[in-house]
Order: sequence, then C-alpha cells, then structure tokens
Amino acid sequence: MKADMFTFPKLPLETEPLIDDTTLRDGVQMPGLAVSPEDAAQIAKLLDELGVDRIELHHFQEPDKKAVKLIQDLSLNARIAGWCRALKADIDDALSCDFNEIGISHPVSYIHFRAKWPDKTPEELLQRVVDAVEYAAKDHGLRVFVHGEDSTRADWNFERRFINAVAEAGAECYRICDTVGVGLSDPNAPLPSGIPAKVRAIKAETKIRDIEIHAHDDFGNAVENTLAAIRAASGVWDRIYASTTFLGIGERAGNAETEKVIMNLYMHHGVKKYEGKTQKLREIAEFISRATGYTIPPNKAIVGDYAFAHESGIHTHGVLSNPLTYEPYPPELVGNTRRLTIGKHSGKAIIRHKIIEIAGREPSREELNSVIERVRAIYRDGRRASLREEEFKEILREVKLIT
Repeated sequence: MKADMFTFPKLPLETEPLIDDTTLRDGVQMPGLAVSPEDAAQIAKLLDELGVDRIELHHFQEPDKKAVKLIQDLSLNARIAGWCRALKADIDDALSCDFNEIGISHPVSYIHFRAKWPDKTPEELLQRVVDAVEYAAKDHGLRVFVHGEDSTRADWNFERRFINAVAEAGAECYRICDTVGVGLSDPNAPLPSGIPAKVRAIKAETKIRDIEIHAHDDFGNAVENTLAAIRAASGVWDRIYASTTFLGIGERAGNAETEKVIMNLYMHHGVKKYEGKTQKLREIAEFISRATGYTIPPNKAIVGDYAFAHESGIHTHGVLSNPLTYEPYPPELVGNTRRLTIGKHSGKAIIRHKIIEIAGREPSREELNSVIERVRAIYRDGRRASLREEEFKEILREVKLIT
C-alpha cells in the first residue's frame, strides 16, 4: 500500500527527515521498565528494518555494554551512537565500547545552571562542554552531536554562543531539547519556546552543520513539536534529525512516538523511504511491550488494540460500507487488525455482520431480532465491556444459529 492511495493531500518536504530513535536510551529510563541485552539487540534490529537512521544507546552498565556489542555485531544500516555527559570519563567509556559517534548532553538554561552548578559561571560551563567536544571530535575522531538540555527555556544570546562554540570545537549537530515539553509549535511563537523560530534562528545565526529536535510530552505536544520542527526545517536545512522513542516511552510523560512521527512523515508528507516498512509498526510495538514490560494502552494510535476497533452503530455501519468512512488508512498498512465488536452501542448492521461471519449464513428477521434483544438485555443489566467472541457465540447457540 502506498501513501498516495488515500484521500488527503500530501505536503512535500524540502528537507530530509532522519529518525534518531532513543528507545534504548531515553525510553528505557521510564520508571519500571527494563530490557535484556538480547531483547535490546532484537529491538535495534527491528528499528533498523523499519528504516530508522540512528539508534542511541546506553553504555555505562555491564548489561548495556553487552547490548551494545550484540547490536554492533548485527552490522545494521542504522548508525549506532552512545550518550555521554560532558565528561572525559563518559567519552572514554564510549570509546571503550567502539562507538564511532556519540551525543554529548549538557544543559543550556540558567535554570539548570543555578540548580546544578551554583558556583560556576555560564562561561565556565560553556568551556567545559567545548573541552569535551574537542576531546571527542578532534582528539579521538568521533562524530559528535551536542544535546542542548532545556533549550526551550534557554537565553538565546547564550545558547547561540554555545552552539557556535561547540560547532567550532567539532560538533556536527545540535539537538534542541524540549526537556519539560514547554515548546510551542506555532510558527509565530517567539524564542526560546517557539520551536519553528528556534529552528530558523539556529540556521541563520550559528555555524552548526545539522539540527535535531528532541521533544518531551509533558503537555502532550511532543509529536506536534517534532513535526513542527521538521516542517520549519523544510527549505531551510538540508536535513533534520528527530529524536523519538517507540510508543513514546521515557521519563515522566515520555517522548514523541517513533511510530507516530514516521506515519505522519509517510502519509502527510509523502516520505517514500518508509514505503513497505510501516507494516512492521504493530509487530515492533508488541515486541517492545513484551521486552520491557510496558503495557500498550488499547486506544494507542496506530498500534493499539482499539486503534481500528468499531462498536457504535453509526461507525460500524460506515466501516462495513466503506472502511475509509472511519479509518484514514487500512489497519494492514501498520500491521494492525480491524476489530468490529459487539457492545452497548452496537446496531443492527454490526450484529448481522457478526452473525454471518460466525454462522456462515444470513439470519432471518426473527433470528436477528432475537440476537439483538439478548445483546440489549445484557447491557440493561449493567454490562460495560464489549462482548467476548465466545459470549456472542453463546447467544447464537441459544437462538440455534450455531451448534
């Protein structure tokens, strides 16, 4: 199935969006989650098959180091990157794991400076980061991304100097980190929280080669802000990285979902590199759920059990006539399944459809009405959940539609 088969217009991009998936770094920092090295390697393999461009990893504990080695041995197409603080010890650890590239994370807002280093000046902290970047990039030949933590609350005059300094030190990419999710997607929103304004300003006023967006979901806007950054980069930047996690897992409210960003890029912007790969989305979601212990909400967009579930009479009647009435694309496009369920709001059309599906024949008017009455009686007695398949079959046995 191709994105241009469906009925909404596409907005082409004049920039190359690159997915920098951090499920195995930021994602697994979510409280209560853990992943084995073997499962981490399988997650990386699945992300690579999906077309993810870069995968970010933890590497400080022994299980993480084992996962890094297993992933490197897979020889994936995706680039593999470590994550470091602006410390030589962290960079040395990444070097010991044979990474070719790393991200160096450091705050850029005065809020963080005052809380973490009250005895240091911003200039001293800037020099700290410059020294770390030079050590990684110039002394050891690593490709370096610099993550500007709390960028959306940073003083722009300082952040601009920060970006130019790390670019001179050898960093190739600067990551806008919307650390507490306060970024605004409105093109007219000013700095520092205006995401499009920051994307434009970094291009106009700094020397960094590439840019990245890393959005948190504290206000529920992580995907919106990620896409706003990509759209703002169109015609301005040659490429833009989007830092995402599968299922949006991560600290606090999590991050922008990899699957949502990819589907928006494919369906709304016609990004062709995901063609033939989106069918893996549900499979990847289910594997990550099993591997980490994360429970996928049933109504999770794209990959949830209920993402293509229909129960109410109006919706099921429409979907039975033409699925596009209540589905923007077929569930098969993302490896999901349409579910037509019987419940409190079900009408005659879906009940008739389910009878034919199970019994293999058209019910008489009397049989249909008898089934409808039994279903309604169940819900008059206070039932809330949809009927399980076996419960509906039992009703059909009662009216002799099946044995």
